[in-house]
Amino acid sequence: MEKVSFFRSVHTKFVVIYVLLILIAMQIIGVYFVGKLEEQLIENFQNSIEGRLPLLEYNIREELNKDRTSEEVPSLETELNTLLFDFAATDISEVIFVNNRSVIMGTSEVNNTGIVGQKFAERLVRIALNGDREEKVMLDEDSRDRIWVLAAPIYNNSEVVGVIYLEAKIETIYEQMDEINNIFITGTLIAMLITAILGIVLARMITRPISDMKRQATAMAKGNFSRKVTIYGRDEIGQLAHSFNHLTKRLQEAQAMTEGERRKLSSVLSFMTDGVIATDRKGRVILINERAAEMLKVPRETVLSQPIIELLELEGEYSFEDLLVMKESLILDYGTVDTPYILRANMSVIQRETGFVNGVIAVLHDITEQEKLEEERREFVSNVSHELRTPLTTMRSYLEALSDGAMKDENLGPRFLGVTRNETERMIRLVNDLLQLSRMDSRNYQLNKNWVDFVKFLNHIIDRFEMTKERHVTFKREFPNKEIFVEVDEDKLTQVIDNIISNALKYSPEGGRITYRIKELDGKIEISISDQGIGIPKENLEKVFERFYRVDRARTRQLGGTGLGLAIAKEMIGAHGGDIWAESKEGKGTTILFTLPYDPEQEDDWL
Repeated sequence: MEKVSFFRSVHTKFVVIYVLLILIAMQIIGVYFVGKLEEQLIENFQNSIEGRLPLLEYNIREELNKDRTSEEVPSLETELNTLLFDFAATDISEVIFVNNRSVIMGTSEVNNTGIVGQKFAERLVRIALNGDREEKVMLDEDSRDRIWVLAAPIYNNSEVVGVIYLEAKIETIYEQMDEINNIFITGTLIAMLITAILGIVLARMITRPISDMKRQATAMAKGNFSRKVTIYGRDEIGQLAHSFNHLTKRLQEAQAMTEGERRKLSSVLSFMTDGVIATDRKGRVILINERAAEMLKVPRETVLSQPIIELLELEGEYSFEDLLVMKESLILDYGTVDTPYILRANMSVIQRETGFVNGVIAVLHDITEQEKLEEERREFVSNVSHELRTPLTTMRSYLEALSDGAMKDENLGPRFLGVTRNETERMIRLVNDLLQLSRMDSRNYQLNKNWVDFVKFLNHIIDRFEMTKERHVTFKREFPNKEIFVEVDEDKLTQVIDNIISNALKYSPEGGRITYRIKELDGKIEISISDQGIGIPKENLEKVFERFYRVDRARTRQLGGTGLGLAIAKEMIGAHGGDIWAESKEGKGTTILFTLPYDPEQEDDWL
């Protein structure tokens, strides 16, 4: 490559610019110097005045301590005015002495002696009377010039006996600074003008080819590779322009090859039902499709460059190196107790032919429903097997005993047959409940709704139980004294209430009470059935409506329950558009509550 001459070199051009920057820096230093000069002049002015104050303070203390019983001695006011007048100079406007009672005792201004004997309420004086020296710069009300005001306390035996209030003409300092600033501003403007002219010339020399390359880069970003950059010289920028044109040509060729592949890949990733995540060799995410972002519930823009271990929430369990050697699928559980959500991630390493690892690709599959169905299947098979095995085992034992001769025993034979019959009926109830739940799961059933007076309807069911109950349990009814018409399937709802009352009777103690209530609420009625049984632990309340769930399995099996009654009740109430739930306190009883839609206006129209 041809060597760039000295005068064509960009380095030379930047040296010239650097000289100009030095000139500007000198101007900045000038501004700093003027500022510091102003501070120093003001400080010298103040120090020159404050240096004369000790003598004035000493003379005032002497006058305050002087014995004035003799008539030949001048008055204190006369002496103080004389001292203050002698202290005043061309740079001091006025000096006032104020005693410790804020009364003006003297002034240096001959034309202002009328203020002697008056109270002086200036804030600076009040501060100085407390022992603090105070000063400030303010504007004179008449001349509008700046003056420096100083309030200095005078001590006598560690006690403040008065204050010297002084006003000095500091405007002269600012006038001097204005002249200096005018000179500085004039020089700065001349320097800026020269700098601007040279800057424009140099900028055109340097930035013109760069501007051409910028426009070309913008066109390339839009997909236009046909333009070429003009080469203005043989310096470094000229060589850069030549290289830029060569790069444009190569990019045009590469872009044509990769665009087709990019479209294919983008189409595949966009329409995949699985999530895809790709990383670089350090484990940072470089690609994520829409499906993966939806699965992980994250915006695509924020996860790029994020470590995949952090994105998949695997910190502490796995490292990126573990993912590179992982052969089996990784199960990711993002669910909660109420909302299960499980993903399966399959890892595939991206490697070159040389074996160098470029990254990893993770393919995500949503297996929530699959896992849920599998868990429900396992639980259902386990529960049904368990529920069927118990009565079958009992029946086999008793039948074997009967075949071994117990049939001939007048006492054991009938009793064993009775147990076998009860277990058979229990199996029949279990199978019937399973068939009913199966029909409800498949939605293969219909509700035959009719308008019924629910108070009369519930009373009829309770009367039937009250007549047939075996144990001494009392019933209490708290119903409205009017008709409440709701549209329900009487058969289905009778089954629900039968199950709830049966459970209440099973768990009610001897002499207990079952309370029935009907309440009118906004848009619905609430029915509750309360017993005084052993109650249900708080942590088990939400589970009593699950299939085959029992709080006390041994007692429930002893009482003949299938564990499906409340599960059927939940499905039936839900089909009617209502809700069902349980409330309980251990040792005090349980209340089953459910609601049904109720609209008094529709009731009036129907009647």
